[in-house]
Amino acid sequence: MCGISIRLIAASVALLVAAAPLLSQKRKKKKDEEVTQTLEILPDPPSALKAETGKLTFEVSPLTAKGLLSQQVREAVKALWRANRGETIVRLRAFVAGTGDMRRFPQLVSEMFSEKRMPLPVVTTIQVGALPMEGAAVVIESVSVAKKTANPHGLAFISGQAATAPITAEQSKLPVMPLAVKSVENLKKALAAVGLLAEDTLRVTCFSSSLDDHPQVQGLVHREFGGAAINIVQIQRAPAQSVVECEAVARLRQPAGVPVKLVSPEGLEASKNYSHVALVSAPRVVLTGAQMGFRTQESDVRLAFGRVKSQLEQQGTSIQKVAMSSIYPLSQDVTNKIREVRFDFYDRANPPASTMLPFEGLPSVDASFAIDVVAVAGN
Repeated sequence: MCGISIRLIAASVALLVAAAPLLSQKRKKKKDEEVTQTLEILPDPPSALKAETGKLTFEVSPLTAKGLLSQQVREAVKALWRANRGETIVRLRAFVAGTGDMRRFPQLVSEMFSEKRMPLPVVTTIQVGALPMEGAAVVIESVSVAKKTANPHGLAFISGQAATAPITAEQSKLPVMPLAVKSVENLKKALAAVGLLAEDTLRVTCFSSSLDDHPQVQGLVHREFGGAAINIVQIQRAPAQSVVECEAVARLRQPAGVPVKLVSPEGLEASKNYSHVALVSAPRVVLTGAQMGFRTQESDVRLAFGRVKSQLEQQGTSIQKVAMSSIYPLSQDVTNKIREVRFDFYDRANPPASTMLPFEGLPSVDASFAIDVVAVAGN
């Protein structure tokens, strides 16, 4: 009996020893499966951020035709990182052309910045008709916070200076170079009216109905504003009219005397809807990313503006302290509704500087317009 028990115990031990590697492999396999099934949830870009006015810098990514949208976004962001030499990017505005999925842009930004352990910027994504390089899918404008003061007296935000002409059945394409000349002349008039020169500009963005004259338009803008970051895009594939509308950001030569001063100089077309120039000497501003509106009813437009109002209030400021408003409608119907509604939110007596013209598309197929703003921060 004793011999049988010893043999049974020995057999059991041998069986356990033989089974141990299999059990270990199963546990390891199960652990590996659990790891691969856990995906990191990337944070969404913030809706609004505060930044020091005196430290803001502006860059535009170079165009490339290499790869599809995702690869071009990665290359553009890397180029902006190199250009700003380690400065903290607080806003990215991407103009996307072609059929790439615009919804990927915020995800790619979150992924890239999270990998580098960098704070996420606010984001605006707009679809345009074309970019000035065949095969180019995206161009990105950045706003960064420098380590040292770059604009000791503040910034000037200049509204888009529109020059337009009708497209007729007899002339379906109109050269835009004459319109670019007029827009640039008015941009320089706006700068001169507030004591600034072309050399004070930090970024110039020109929105055009056509890129057929692009070499000439680009040459003009570079001659006049060679020290600025320059961006030129075609707003729609088939625009309803010929247009060139150039906006700018410039460095002030002296303080505005108040946190924000809104100016509409003589010699430029007077409008009750916007100011031509916003002079911002406030220590800090609030930058928002794009807030999309859906459908075209008045209530829909109010809802989008109400969200912007809420975003600004969460940052300790007010929608009536908006200095620069950029609005991206997709149709004339929604443009008309925006004009009816916006002064229920903005200060009618002191309208902000503004650029509003139609674009090709937005990241949501249901969106009818988008809006982002720069507002003076509260104390």
